[in-house]
Amino acid sequence: MTDNHTYCVIMAGGIGSRFWPMSRTARPKQFLDFLGLGRTLIQQTFDRFLAICPPENILVVTNAAYAPIVKEQLPQLKDDQVLLEPGRRNTAPCIAYANHVIAKRDPEARIIVAPSDHLVMKEADFHDTVRLAVQHAASHDCLVTLGIMPSRPDTGYGYIQFTDDAGTRHPRVKRVRTFTEKPDHETALRFIGSGDFLWNSGIFIWTVKSIRKAFRQHLPDMERAFEAGHDAYGTPRERAFIQKVYADCANISIDYGIMEKADNVFVVTSDFGWSDLGTWGSLHTHLPLDEAGNAVVGQDVRLYDCARSMVHVQDQRLVVLQGLEDHIVVSTKDVLLVVRKHDEQKIKQFVNDATAEWGDRYV
Repeated sequence: MTDNHTYCVIMAGGIGSRFWPMSRTARPKQFLDFLGLGRTLIQQTFDRFLAICPPENILVVTNAAYAPIVKEQLPQLKDDQVLLEPGRRNTAPCIAYANHVIAKRDPEARIIVAPSDHLVMKEADFHDTVRLAVQHAASHDCLVTLGIMPSRPDTGYGYIQFTDDAGTRHPRVKRVRTFTEKPDHETALRFIGSGDFLWNSGIFIWTVKSIRKAFRQHLPDMERAFEAGHDAYGTPRERAFIQKVYADCANISIDYGIMEKADNVFVVTSDFGWSDLGTWGSLHTHLPLDEAGNAVVGQDVRLYDCARSMVHVQDQRLVVLQGLEDHIVVSTKDVLLVVRKHDEQKIKQFVNDATAEWGDRYV
């Protein structure tokens, strides 16, 4: 059941460099079908929220360069549902922009903010969790985030520490004590052992009144800058106004700019088969595995004596692999990547080296 006062903001401006060579600057990972399901990550995200709010209440914020791809993949969206950023300024300006567009349409709006490239395996549980978070945000002057029950001491995620002294009537709604950026392994082990830490999903829920109040308190210059465009939103003057605002906008995340500073932040404990799909290794854990623990996406792939490897073939060539263990193999029309799984953090360096030698040819 959808709600006319609930809006979803899908953030789709990233470049997904850790999924190179499949994710490229011209077509980053949110616009790709990593799971071989016939729907890209942004399409899956859009589909997921149709059970929460009507399609006209879904907005996509993306880099202006990706406007044609967004409209190609989500033809249901009208032009005023695609908010175009002239440059990358992190998540706080992106959210501030969407806040003001929505506030002009519906001052009583409840807003869900979600990345475009996450994976959710248990959608019914996701919908129930989001509805609980929306209900709490609508009945309290607060900011809500979704915290994932951790299954391992992962160093690739941020962590949220909660306290049970939340004063709420629902056992899954906790008051946030601290946010921690990606920890080292020893710290992550300690977090898991304590029992009061969750993974930070990067999914936020609030009312437009509560989030604008938080911007006024913690990022007042940014709030004033976007507020000045009230008369321009939804008109032909919006694009020029946003160009001007972004030129002077601070590059800051919503986590650092507001969530870590606010004292009215709550988290809903969640378990809906979530992954932020940050790396090839994380994708490996969400695909069907053969008896040797290999995950394969691609039509003509043959493995011999391989184990625990991730193979993703985008083109139509025959790929035959023998003797590989714990490796990532990615084949596109112009790049072949073979890297040990435990070295996948080096992919960014590979991209930098390729750029230094061949310019933008392979990025």
